Amino acid sequence: MEIAIVALAAAFGLCIGSFLNVCVHRLPRGESVVSPGSRCAACGTPIRWFDNLPVASYLMLGGKCRACGASYSARYLVVELITALAFALTAAVFEPGPLLVVRVVFAAMLVALFFIDLEHQLLPDAITLPGIAIGLGASVFLAPGLVASATGAAIGAAVLLAIRWVWKRATGVDGMGLGDVKMLAMIGAFLGWQQVWLVLFVASLTGAVVGVTIATAGRGSMKTRLPFGTFLAVAAFLAACWGEPVIAWYVGLITLQ
Repeated sequence: MEIAIVALAAAFGLCIGSFLNVCVHRLPRGESVVSPGSRCAACGTPIRWFDNLPVASYLMLGGKCRACGASYSARYLVVELITALAFALTAAVFEPGPLLVVRVVFAAMLVALFFIDLEHQLLPDAITLPGIAIGLGASVFLAPGLVASATGAAIGAAVLLAIRWVWKRATGVDGMGLGDVKMLAMIGAFLGWQQVWLVLFVASLTGAVVGVTIATAGRGSMKTRLPFGTFLAVAAFLAACWGEPVIAWYVGLITLQ
């Protein structure tokens, strides 16, 4: 039964991943994700349903438009596969029920934000602001509870706003955009205030490692601006699935000391 649920979640993730590709392409351009229907970005030809099947159509067409032969970005395939994996892992961690549904919605938002920030260094309000509302609304009935959720949203926003202000005062430039602030507030609304600290720690550590690696490889400098939302997305997904046992382990470690 568990294997069947995970498999269904993965299949559903493939379908949602196809929609997330639309979001990744259109939201940064200020376009509707509903209308018009899917079409080739090169020639504008509408994509028929049998050429729009997740993963399968991309592979059968060799990653090219049937009408004009223009190549599609490999990102379309990657987003679908990663969304399927994210949904499957979420279904493997959480019991079937309302909390699983909320965590799947959260995972979908994180995937979209990850790829949009990676490509455009942008975190659209169209995802983060509804995400805050959904996280707070769900917490009325589900974990982490409304108080923890509201506190998490407030702390998430306040911490990054403070870091942003200090960095600008020290350097004269914005170290991060307000999109990062809203995204961490969204994460706090879904996961609660305790998870905010874990997400911020993991994202900052990962970002620092990547930044140093890029600078060491000569592909940038220590002042190179990284899409912090991508690190927040990965850290938030890990925290959503396994953050509670990590925090419990850490609290137990401190208590023993």
